Amino acid sequence: MALRASPFPSVCVSWLHAVSWALVFPSFWLLDRLLACVRSTTREREGRREEECYYRPLVVLCGTLLFLALFLAWAPLGLLGFLLWAPLQAARRPFCYRQGVPSLAVDERNAEWRRLGRVSLGFATANLCLLPDGLARFNNLSDTQRRATAIGGSVVLGVTRPNIRIFVDSPSSCGTPSASSSLLSHNAPGPASYGATHTQAPPPADATNDATLEKATPPHSRSPASIAPWPLPVANSDQNSSPLEGGVCVGGVLGGGAVQGGGQTPPSALGPTGVLRADVPVEVSAMFPPALDFLCLQEVFDVRAAERLCASLAPLFGHVLYDVGGYACQPPLSCSAFKFFNSGLLLASRHPLVAAHYHCFPNARGEDALAAKGLLCAKVLLDLQDQGDQRMVGYLNCTHLHAPEGDGAVRYEQLTMVCKWIAEFQEKHTEEGDTVVFDVLCGDLNFDNTSPDDALEQGHSVFERYRDPCRAAAGQEKPWVIGTLLEQPTLYDEEVSSPDSLQRTLQDEALRRQFLSPPLAKGGVPISEAEGGGPWVGRRIDYLLYRDTTTHTEVEELTYITQLAGMTDHLPVALRLSVSPPPPTDPDPQF
Repeated sequence: MALRASPFPSVCVSWLHAVSWALVFPSFWLLDRLLACVRSTTREREGRREEECYYRPLVVLCGTLLFLALFLAWAPLGLLGFLLWAPLQAARRPFCYRQGVPSLAVDERNAEWRRLGRVSLGFATANLCLLPDGLARFNNLSDTQRRATAIGGSVVLGVTRPNIRIFVDSPSSCGTPSASSSLLSHNAPGPASYGATHTQAPPPADATNDATLEKATPPHSRSPASIAPWPLPVANSDQNSSPLEGGVCVGGVLGGGAVQGGGQTPPSALGPTGVLRADVPVEVSAMFPPALDFLCLQEVFDVRAAERLCASLAPLFGHVLYDVGGYACQPPLSCSAFKFFNSGLLLASRHPLVAAHYHCFPNARGEDALAAKGLLCAKVLLDLQDQGDQRMVGYLNCTHLHAPEGDGAVRYEQLTMVCKWIAEFQEKHTEEGDTVVFDVLCGDLNFDNTSPDDALEQGHSVFERYRDPCRAAAGQEKPWVIGTLLEQPTLYDEEVSSPDSLQRTLQDEALRRQFLSPPLAKGGVPISEAEGGGPWVGRRIDYLLYRDTTTHTEVEELTYITQLAGMTDHLPVALRLSVSPPPPTDPDPQF
């Protein structure tokens, strides 16, 4: 489907849509404020403890009467606008495309590709819960517009920081890890542990090491969220300088015998649970990892919030698809019911997008049927020069599956559609001379790999086509895995309300049990603990899956991100892949 800035085919249709929405929006906004008036978050309830007992009921009563009266007064014009707005949706393309100035240093990427024969690509996925404010409060979140701006600034702040790490030169200084302790001390000072669960213990103190560590740890490594409800960074639009000039101290990651800083990680190294070694480099970071190439977001339902988010991301991500999905009744989308909300998907890329297509799930039920949830497929052109006429391309697929618990059959059917639609998109858009560098499927799948209630989805064939770096087998996670769904009632508790505190909480299994959502039982049968005293995981419903293509693909790092603490009820996840051409085959091997 053509990538154009406006989703409408002509200026006239776009103008009519703007007029109709101008008539509808006051009614929409008044209903939203009415809901927000009667629904409070736990943070707001905590702040009202000192108020007189009659004050809150009085505010709710007056606010309800005021917004209801205004809504009824505007209703005739709102209805007129709705009758004009709904038919126009049949002419609407299912996404808006925002293209900015490229921010990638292409020459550096080409130099890396030619010098090393490989390139590193970063992917991240996050569910942001950017619903209209009144609905977001049912998830214990508020101030959707402000959150959108803060989230965009936080992403840019993390992604543009220098990629500086501190490693231990000799494994002898690490000591001997035990089965009951983590390599990251919970009482360690912030800078020494900032950004990783696999930080090795610092070497013996001396003047040289102390001076080096002090220089490598700037004051801004402390999260701004520790002193404010949300971080509100200012993105630096100058791509020649970083908002974090001077670097940030990030702990080294651990990966089963990987050589780091001249020393080899001990084979008995512990994962984030302090029990078993991770088979891939894993990190719990208080900031987004640097140099992300692609960002896939879910639940960006509010269009105003999406535009604010795009504006915040613009200095870094030059290609953005947002407002993805259809509204009203659009027969081409094959959706099941009238849609009041779009799909909530947003895809941001630092590389050019050459094609995109959206599919709507036709089998939605209940409240999920009000939103046009589906699959967004995009073909990406990587600015890498190769010998001959080969073009380096990649495929990025973002989705958000059915949410209600107990509807595993619906999600299973949607996964089948996802596999079919991805195959059709790639078959249609593959051109002669294309070298497929990556094929990634990500998003909020709304099931985990440990809950008995999700057993049907866990056995789907999508996991045969794509690799899940966190999955050991159907129904079994790897021992270092952490759940990505937070308990909504506790979002503002001190232990999880800032990036640093949430980072520390995720490193402690006992605290994870308090603040991460537990696996779902089936049929009321209690869930037994993992055999052999394995670690408690929690629900991991946010996935980053990748498929082997014509290139050689390796996982460089998996990152759990806490920078959006207090701004969403999910943990963002990032995956860094190293891709390189397959080794040449010798047509006449010598034996």
